[in-house]
Amino acid sequence: MTLKLKEQLLKTLQDLREEEFDKFKWYLKEDDVLEGLSGIPVAQLENAKRQDAADLMVQKYQGPGATKVTTKILEMIGRNDLVLRFQNFSIDVPREEKIKRKNPKLKWIQQFAVDVTLDPDTAYPNLILSGDGKQVHHSDVRKELPENSKRFNRCVNVLGKQSFSSGRFYYEVQVKDKTAWDLGVAKESIERKGHIRLSPKVGYWVLWLRNGDEYVAIDQPSVKLSLKSYPQKVGVFVDYEEGLISFYDVDAADLLYSFTGCSFTEKIYPYFSPFINEGGRNSAPLIVCPVSQND
Repeated sequence: MTLKLKEQLLKTLQDLREEEFDKFKWYLKEDDVLEGLSGIPVAQLENAKRQDAADLMVQKYQGPGATKVTTKILEMIGRNDLVLRFQNFSIDVPREEKIKRKNPKLKWIQQFAVDVTLDPDTAYPNLILSGDGKQVHHSDVRKELPENSKRFNRCVNVLGKQSFSSGRFYYEVQVKDKTAWDLGVAKESIERKGHIRLSPKVGYWVLWLRNGDEYVAIDQPSVKLSLKSYPQKVGVFVDYEEGLISFYDVDAADLLYSFTGCSFTEKIYPYFSPFINEGGRNSAPLIVCPVSQND
C-alpha cells in the first residue's frame, strides 16, 4: 500500500503547476496544517522536487497521515479537483468488495460519485444542451457551430467536460422515456470525425439501447442483455487502475454489465448519446443526475 500511495501522491503532485507546488511545499513546513502532525523541516523541502516531496511525506506521516495532509493542502491551494481523485484512490476497499471486485455493490460504489457536466465543444451540431450542462437531446435543426478537433461531426455524441486518469469515479444518468441511447466512457484520443464504429478496440466502452427494448453491451464481441426490467436511471462506475467499467440499474441496484480487464493508458471521458429523436418518439433528454445513496 505504501508504494501505491507514493505513486499516487507523486502523480497528484505532478499535476500541480510550479507555483502551486511551491505553495504545497510552503504549507508542508507549517506545524498547524493538520492538528497533531508537525511540519517537514524547511531545509528538507527547500530544493525538494516532486519525487522528493512524496518520499518525505510518506516517510514522515505514513499512509493515513500522508493522505490527510495531502487532502488538506490541496483544499488550501484550491485544487479540489485533485482532492476527489486522491481521496477515491485512498479509500480502502472492504474485504467483501475485493472478493466481488467484478461485481461490487451499488451502495459502496456510490461513494465515488463525481460531478459530470457535458462539454459543448464536443457536441454534435444537432444536439441541444441545457445551460447547466446536465441535459442533452437531439433536434432536427443543425446549428452552425465552429469546427474544432474535439467536436463529433457525423455521430450524435457528446463527451463530459471532466477527464479521469486514475482512481475510481461514478455518475448517474436518467434515461426515462427514451427508446434509444448510448452511455459509457471513451479515451481522449478517440476518432471524432466521420462515422464511428464503437468498440473497446478503438477506445469506446459503451452500453446502448435501441428500439425501446434492445440492450447491448458493445464489447468484443457485443453482448445482447436480457434484463428483468427496463432501467430508468443508469449508473456508470469506472475503476481506472483495475480496468473495470460497470453499468447499473440504479433503482433496482442491479448490475447490468461489466467490461473487465480494460487497459487505460490515457485520460478517459464520460460518453453520451441521446441518439436521434425518431420523429419525437425519442425526444426525451439524457439527464445527468445528482447521486443519492440507496439505503
